[in-house]
Amino acid sequence: MEKRNKIIYWIATLWLSLGMASTGVVQLIHLEDEVKMMSHLGYPVYFLTIIGVWKLLGVIAVLLPKFALIKEWAYAGFFFVASGAVFSHLAAGDGAKEFFGPMLLVALTITSWYFRPADRKLVSVN
Repeated sequence: MEKRNKIIYWIATLWLSLGMASTGVVQLIHLEDEVKMMSHLGYPVYFLTIIGVWKLLGVIAVLLPKFALIKEWAYAGFFFVASGAVFSHLAAGDGAKEFFGPMLLVALTITSWYFRPADRKLVSVN
């Protein structure tokens, strides 16, 4: 069971990291399609830089060993940005095609967080 959970964790985490890193880079370089999408959703273009930087830092935090508190913040950030994208597309009246990427990132974030090994969890001090 532990081996299965570890495999699930690493598949979800690597896929999540690839998704966040690739979209983070695209946002940092202000790819034309991303700029159009951000404007379509009603956000200022400078959000691309902010979100891109935080995504890349989050990927580093999730992949590095230790730093459990920073990992928790990274997972929370991933969840907020991906779920925020889902709701932004809903509010803009976009079709199902626009929901797939953000919904996948939400699912991968939850899966990676849930299956993370004990040495990557925040230890409760009660």
